[in-house]
Amino acid sequence: MNVVKLELARGLGRHLRAGHPWVFRKALEHMPRIPAGSVVDLTENGKFVARGYYDPHSAIAVRVLTRDSRETVDSRFITQRVQRALAARTALIDLKDTDSYRLIHGEGDGLPGVVVDLYAGWAVMKLYSAGLTPYRPLIVEALKAGVPGLKGILGRDEVGRDDVEEDDGRGSGKMLWGEEAPELIPIRERGAIFLVDAWKGQKTGFFLDQRENRYLIRRLGQGRDVLNCFSFSGGFSVNAALGGANSVFSVDQDPEAIALARENFTRNGLPAAKHDFLAADVFALIQSFKEEGRTFDLIILDPPAFAKSQRAVEAAVDGYASLNRQALALLRPGGLLATASCSARVTGDMFMGAVREAGFKAGVDLALVEERYQPPDHPVRLQFPEGKYLKFYVMQSV
Repeated sequence: MNVVKLELARGLGRHLRAGHPWVFRKALEHMPRIPAGSVVDLTENGKFVARGYYDPHSAIAVRVLTRDSRETVDSRFITQRVQRALAARTALIDLKDTDSYRLIHGEGDGLPGVVVDLYAGWAVMKLYSAGLTPYRPLIVEALKAGVPGLKGILGRDEVGRDDVEEDDGRGSGKMLWGEEAPELIPIRERGAIFLVDAWKGQKTGFFLDQRENRYLIRRLGQGRDVLNCFSFSGGFSVNAALGGANSVFSVDQDPEAIALARENFTRNGLPAAKHDFLAADVFALIQSFKEEGRTFDLIILDPPAFAKSQRAVEAAVDGYASLNRQALALLRPGGLLATASCSARVTGDMFMGAVREAGFKAGVDLALVEERYQPPDHPVRLQFPEGKYLKFYVMQSV
């Protein structure tokens, strides 16, 4: 194996030895002229530290694959990582009434930049680095060999930059192998049915990281009037209704998402006509409800990432505080606020501080009754705190 050696700037090898998987451009003594995806050995004072793949187009120049100099990055290596991830999923997730989960979660599974979600037998893959393009065929072969009952593999456009945290997830898909996925894939999640647009929906088509939180809302929804903001295709809404909510109001700016939410109600035997679906600006709707004096027992806030770059963190925290403050004006005494942040750069403490400020400014005393993060199929390696991005808090007005 022909491996290029790259010398690290003084003192930076310690972080890689501890297990962090990213090497930024400024951490290298020089940037070589080699193709994206080239295997490189990172050295310090000439001694091996870690091995990874190179991306000349990214702020993260090298993503580490192994700290073992004896490991060769080849098809066998990729297959072993895929099989290890699959074994962890089947051991940690209750799949009795669920057929969809995240199979590969990038850095958390030792394959940085690789995301693969399984939807009822179809794998949907996103590659978050141009350096991964040469490895796509190896990942496809590893999935074919390792995933029982796999019907097909759908690829979504990869992202060749990471000075922003989140892509908009709107790149169109193409089949990489197997049976062509339907335009909408019906999946089962905790017994509920959802239609997933894996071809052009946000991310890979659905937000699997909220699976257990959606199930929690099913339990909390009973007998409540529910407002689901940023509802997307109605995951939380369907669960609230299945749990016996009196009414569910779903609002999202995307008309296609709202149409899909309505269809998801029908697929679950729920009378869509009994509930409300609106394609509108969430902030404008909240203001309208405030003027009307309309209130709810349970309000769900699951907005897109507010901090898409490090420079945006302060504004994001202010944005979370403002959104939650406005929503609290609609919450009935004793009601529940389920509020989420998927911005990795906004820490749990920052987000909790924003909610605390929201309660203070709204004149509402809040008690934390549930505190959750991402589920086991989105693992976070302790050496990579950036991987802990999802925060989900349930607050009660007291």
